[in-house]
Amino acid sequence: MMKSRFMDGQIMDALKRAESGPAVSEVCRELGISSASIYKWRAEFGGMDTSMTARMKELEQENAWPKKLYAGERLKAAILKEARAKKW
Repeated sequence: MMKSRFMDGQIMDALKRAESGPAVSEVCRELGISSASIYKWRAEFGGMDTSMTARMKELEQENAWPKKLYAGERLKAAILKEARAKKW
């Protein structure tokens, strides 16, 4: 996933401004982003505050390691299964 140039607090401020004040296009123009970014942020961070987004990022980092281990084990199992299937 590409790293955002905006911090969590900036994203939350942009979402709050888009919800309460001017049109989404004005907020996008001020920040120099596309309207798709606002809608993507709203889908990902909608209804959260800054502390909740920080906790979500921590949990994603914690879960990355077991996922990587699982993927490696599945790859090993697939290789072994393929090797057993061949006739020598």
